[in-house]
Amino acid sequence: MSLRPPFTFQTALKRVKAAQNLWNTRDPAKVALAYTPDTVWRNRTTFLQGRDQVKQFLTAKWAKEHHYILRKEMFSFADNKIAVQFFYEWNELPDATGQWYRTYGLEDWTFDESGLMRKRMMSGNDLAISQEERWFKEGIDIESVEINEKHL
Repeated sequence: MSLRPPFTFQTALKRVKAAQNLWNTRDPAKVALAYTPDTVWRNRTTFLQGRDQVKQFLTAKWAKEHHYILRKEMFSFADNKIAVQFFYEWNELPDATGQWYRTYGLEDWTFDESGLMRKRMMSGNDLAISQEERWFKEGIDIESVEINEKHL
């Protein structure tokens, strides 16, 4: 099954989960290969262009966001575009003794004909949470976590 545009419901959904799994590797070089060499990003208030800037950005991101785990859900799709809702949790300290956060957000993606992402626009908000409020604890299947209407 090709994950290149034009997308069907099934291929768009597979593309979303493939992106989720790739980002959960927390490997900036590997993640950057999913984007065109001249990719254009907006991540909150940061504007990037090209894989090198993406790698630098992700390296800095994951140096700050420890124990990062992400879930993406398809919001909508059309032809060469996909929109997703995402949720990720992270701790401010490497030993996980700091403040936990859950980041909520939306992304819209545009793909080129080869299936690489040419444009990624992200808006997100961080919410401080307690250890008890975490969804994505060690050993939990992130797909099994029920995310209710309050969070969607």
